Amino acid sequence: MKRRTFLKSGLAALALAGAGTGSLSLLGKNGLVTSAEAGGFSDPLPIPPLLTNLDVSGETASFTMDVQQGKMNFFPGTHTATLGYNGNFLGPTIRVRNGQQFRINVHNRLPEVTTLHWHGLHVPAQWDGGPRQPIPAGTTWSPDFTINQEAATLWYHPHAMGLTGEQVYYGLAGLFLIEDDISDNLDIPKTYGVDDIPLVIQDRRFFENGQFAYAQNMHDVMNGVIGNHLLVNGVMQPTLTIPGGQVRLRLLNGSNSSIYKIAFDDQRTFHVIASDGGFLEHPAPMNSIILSAGERAEIIVDFSKESQYAVISLLVEQMRGSSFEAMRIAVNGTTGVTPMVQDLRTIEKIPESEATKVREFIMETMSMGRGRMGMGMMGRRLTINGKKMDINRIDELVQLGSTEIWEVTNRSAMMMSMPHSMHLHDVQFQILSRNGRTPPAHEQGRKDTVLIMPGETVRIISRFRDYTGVYMYHCHLLEHEDDGMMGQFEVIS
Repeated sequence: MKRRTFLKSGLAALALAGAGTGSLSLLGKNGLVTSAEAGGFSDPLPIPPLLTNLDVSGETASFTMDVQQGKMNFFPGTHTATLGYNGNFLGPTIRVRNGQQFRINVHNRLPEVTTLHWHGLHVPAQWDGGPRQPIPAGTTWSPDFTINQEAATLWYHPHAMGLTGEQVYYGLAGLFLIEDDISDNLDIPKTYGVDDIPLVIQDRRFFENGQFAYAQNMHDVMNGVIGNHLLVNGVMQPTLTIPGGQVRLRLLNGSNSSIYKIAFDDQRTFHVIASDGGFLEHPAPMNSIILSAGERAEIIVDFSKESQYAVISLLVEQMRGSSFEAMRIAVNGTTGVTPMVQDLRTIEKIPESEATKVREFIMETMSMGRGRMGMGMMGRRLTINGKKMDINRIDELVQLGSTEIWEVTNRSAMMMSMPHSMHLHDVQFQILSRNGRTPPAHEQGRKDTVLIMPGETVRIISRFRDYTGVYMYHCHLLEHEDDGMMGQFEVIS
């Protein structure tokens, strides 16, 4: 697969962008895609299969995975070139237990380098899967480490230098679930694929020939590649059929750069039970939730009062973009009312007094100057602390066993005001404040990715334990990351 420079070839002008492009782009009133206008909701929601553990005893978690090329039929009669793990698009769900030994052989069947990053996983640096652990074409990478954290919904995706956005866009992503004794014993839905449902939400745009329109032009670098079609588990407008009662939805914003507001068409209340790094202490009632790219949330929705054959729509609204009827949930049965669990798990709050260092990070979208040819200057557009990523430079040294506060500010130039996010590899953190205010209840658990709006300062605190080595921190809008909005911290003993 060659790097795609659509701007130079002039193909970017063919990208589907709204009405007037035929059957490949049917937008309804106010941009809301509906079944009557798009002929959707006829396909069942696919559930990513659980990756088979090669250790039949279950004592260890041993897997094998192929990174491969594929094709999908997103539109009738059209094959779209894709990438996938052990398949055509996306990947299987990996499920492990805290304390389990994890081994996997990752075979790169692509004609280019890739990596496999365990997003949210507390892992030795050599197995982190960031840009420092490339998997060249035709080779195999074999991580081997012990799972060392509480139950959580994590995910995996490529993280090769300058290729992350494109490889994710073409389909490389999957869920990584950790279970433990507490998750086993909680009275919550936990039958995978029945009442415990993973939802990987992504937007895409397409050229008129049905291929992904991943265009590397200036607008896309600065604003991210935003799609006008929505996929849920790799399918447009699917329907999930449930037996009724409580349903647990594991939400992943798997898009490249879009920020989503997720709600139901009847504005019903649901309960957030977990954030990026695992369970909250208590369920947080909400009727909508905002997730930036890479963020996760687990929610419980109660359908026990629905009449049989009721249909409820899940709505997804892009910030600065379109609104979608993403999928429908059809109730095929009735059940009794199940009380909402009140206590999930105790979270040890890290006191600010424990921190031995405070670091400041400025995420900046800088105004570009004009060159002799009238082109914007390409250097230093998207920076952290005025610097762009350099694989040969360590930006921060962190002492093993220390606790630190990181103050992250989105200081975008007035004409380039845009959201950013901060993702830390290796550690889960707690949010201390947003612009000096206590974070909302659903953000008071463990996090590894946090949205930071223009002008906002977010203070986070984390303990750096167990492992030494070099890890990444970066904006998780993937086009920003690929453009160099990333740095490296080394944990030293």
